[in-house]
Amino acid sequence: MNDILPGQSAHWEELEAMLRQWLSLYGYQNVRTPILEQTRLFARGIGEVTDIVEKEMYTFSMSADRQELMTMRPEFTAGIVRAAIEHNMLYDRAQRLYTMGPVFRHERPQKGRYRQFHQISVEALGFAGPDIDAEQIIMLARLWKQLGINDIRLELNSLGQLEERRAHREALIAHLEKHKAVLDADGQRRMYSNPLRVLDTKNPVMQQMANEAPKLFDFLGSESRAHFDAICQRLDDADIAYTLNPRLVRGLDYYNLTVFEWVTDRLGAQGTVCGGGRYDGLFDLLGGKTAPAIGFAIGLERLLALWLEDAKVQTTPECDVYFVHSDAQSARAAAAMLNRPEILVCAVLCILVQARSNRNLNGPMPAARALQ
Repeated sequence: MNDILPGQSAHWEELEAMLRQWLSLYGYQNVRTPILEQTRLFARGIGEVTDIVEKEMYTFSMSADRQELMTMRPEFTAGIVRAAIEHNMLYDRAQRLYTMGPVFRHERPQKGRYRQFHQISVEALGFAGPDIDAEQIIMLARLWKQLGINDIRLELNSLGQLEERRAHREALIAHLEKHKAVLDADGQRRMYSNPLRVLDTKNPVMQQMANEAPKLFDFLGSESRAHFDAICQRLDDADIAYTLNPRLVRGLDYYNLTVFEWVTDRLGAQGTVCGGGRYDGLFDLLGGKTAPAIGFAIGLERLLALWLEDAKVQTTPECDVYFVHSDAQSARAAAAMLNRPEILVCAVLCILVQARSNRNLNGPMPAARALQ
């Protein structure tokens, strides 16, 4: 965890203002959820067999018998969907929502990552079909261009639907069982509980095994293929380059169809700047009515580092106007002017006019006459 000091915080404020303006162009509205949520929300919404829930959450008890466990949010999506269900936000229309703020995980720190870090989470709730999927990817491409970030690439995949993933799961487990000798401890642990995540390994010993594993894309039916093809067509129309990455996965059943990441090589082994995808099953899982949904999250520390490096952002000046006074009487006059903006504006404009015209240098300044 770290402090953000005034020199840095000015850049944070500038970036956050740019993000809010960018989101407003697409009709996204701000929502703010609590930092603390009930632990079971994340156990259900993220998955009990994920590293986040098993090893990375800050969880504590609200009672002596440990019956009520609370967790500092490790991500935003589960809390936003919980709020949408609780307040019946999809009653009359779909919602475009976003939030920004701190999230917490005690994972091993890496470049651009902290145990308290910041994210922006953008969620489109109640929208079905490929159009909104493509829109979110295209709006992200617009953001990178606006920020001057060029060294970033799009990876794309489809997870299909649940029954298609079940067929792939059986073939994948059979493949992993044949190569059990090369699996590391995480691979052994996930082989039956979350086999898709085994393919997302960074272990070089397991790369050949992962590359030769059955591809989920080969198990997609016609509707899932049509959904994916429609997204690719819209990206082609927008002249956005992408790479099909069959190993880009999400390990939980409520994820479906589109999954994407924007990746850079400049932030270490974990180079993902933005990750997103469709999660049509999460509303059901959290006790709400069935609703389609898609969203993405951006790590702000990582985005800020890329922006400052690529755009060569200048230091924000501490102030625009200041007064120099020579004695107690002029100090009082200057202080009084601060509370009379009409005189302050007049004086500043007169000074600017004097500087531009460069006339009457031997006479009293117009600003001085205004002060009199």
